[in-house]
Amino acid sequence: MRFEGTDKYVAADDLKMAVNAAATLQRPLLIKGEPGTGKTMLAEEVAQALGMPFFEWHIKSTTKAQQGLYEYDAVSRLRDSQLGEDKVHDISNYILKGPLWECFESDTQPVLLIDEIDKADIEFPNDMLRELDRMEFYVYETRKTIKATHRPIIIITSNNEKELPDAFLRRCFFHYINFPDKETMQQIVDVHFPGIKKKLLNEAMELFFELREIPGLKKKPSTSELLDWLKLLLAEDIPAETLHSSDVKKSLPPLYGALLKNEQDVHMFERLAFMARRQ
Repeated sequence: MRFEGTDKYVAADDLKMAVNAAATLQRPLLIKGEPGTGKTMLAEEVAQALGMPFFEWHIKSTTKAQQGLYEYDAVSRLRDSQLGEDKVHDISNYILKGPLWECFESDTQPVLLIDEIDKADIEFPNDMLRELDRMEFYVYETRKTIKATHRPIIIITSNNEKELPDAFLRRCFFHYINFPDKETMQQIVDVHFPGIKKKLLNEAMELFFELREIPGLKKKPSTSELLDWLKLLLAEDIPAETLHSSDVKKSLPPLYGALLKNEQDVHMFERLAFMARRQ
């Protein structure tokens, strides 16, 4: 089975090739790219396109590798022992399965998303090396080894908040999602807003890409933010002429809060607009 994109996800040829290459090599696919370029959604769409079960593990700054395998609830066992519960004699009743354990037990080949791995501690990726290599782990409390029934397709996302260890990178197939060009972006918009007026779309796209090209922007608006902005333009029935008359160097676009997400960029645009009007 090969991934060729879906009706809801427009995948570039190099991205489809990367997904299929990682599956062939049986290595995790490490995906990087600007926030909002569809890294997380990719794993869901791969699972849907290939008809596979989908498991996800969203990483936080406090996440430990052990939590992906299992956790032992010693507190509950102590409480039950004080209450005289019969199940306290079977320690397996207090083993909480993590996303990897559930994924390993899947009856058919699954897709596993490990989302935003760079949020965790620097040692987190290295702590996962053995499990990702051998597709098994040992449960010390029950003295059992859990092995994957089927090797999953693993997709790992990173926003480049910190560098990942070389030993971890060596075991992955890497792909960087480039920001879509205007043609690809139009295909993405057509998927989400099939009935949008061409004039409004053209003006919005022109303004959006002009906005991204202005130097000094702390956070460039992303694909997901463009889609949010278009949704608002349609909801508020903003005419295309309003966008056509907008010059991002002289004034902020309507409903700019969907595109600009910090006060530094807003203040910068306000200063640019003031200087442009004075000239």
